[in-house]
Amino acid sequence: MISRRIRDLRRSWLWVLTAVALWCLLWGGVDLKNVLGGALVAVLVFVLFPMPPTGHELTLRPVRFTLFVLRFLTDCAISAVQVGWFAVRPGPQPPSSVIAVQMASRSDFFLTFTGVLCTLIPGSVVVEAQRATGTLFLHTFNAGTPEAVEKARASVRAQEQRLLWAVGRREILEEAGLR
Repeated sequence: MISRRIRDLRRSWLWVLTAVALWCLLWGGVDLKNVLGGALVAVLVFVLFPMPPTGHELTLRPVRFTLFVLRFLTDCAISAVQVGWFAVRPGPQPPSSVIAVQMASRSDFFLTFTGVLCTLIPGSVVVEAQRATGTLFLHTFNAGTPEAVEKARASVRAQEQRLLWAVGRREILEEAGLR
């Protein structure tokens, strides 16, 4: 089993190089010690903790991906201003809620990546992801009314939809009901 994982490293050489580069950045320089240490750690991580294959789910659509990134950055900026305003304004804290959002895609990759994107946007954090049901549970800021909760759910679903259109294969889009 481990020998098969070591053979699989040949197909993951780009990920290993990326891990080594991140290791060197983490330790503050590129020298022989950092490169060899990073390579050792990367190989150990890739052999001991293999990830399931996800390449069959991805197709890059450059225009949609660019629009997706721009919208994500815009959402981050707007949300950061809103959270910042609530932090410095006088008055009580706005209400928050834990909401459940059913994802359109049944893919583990898209469930995880949508959760990561939602957590990166200020004002929400994923508290649980149920793989079996494809549901994300998020703690959302300023969601004290039913309308605000539905708006937050719609925002998460729209984020997943933009991600699916940006990098999802045709089969994944069909499964999610987008084609």
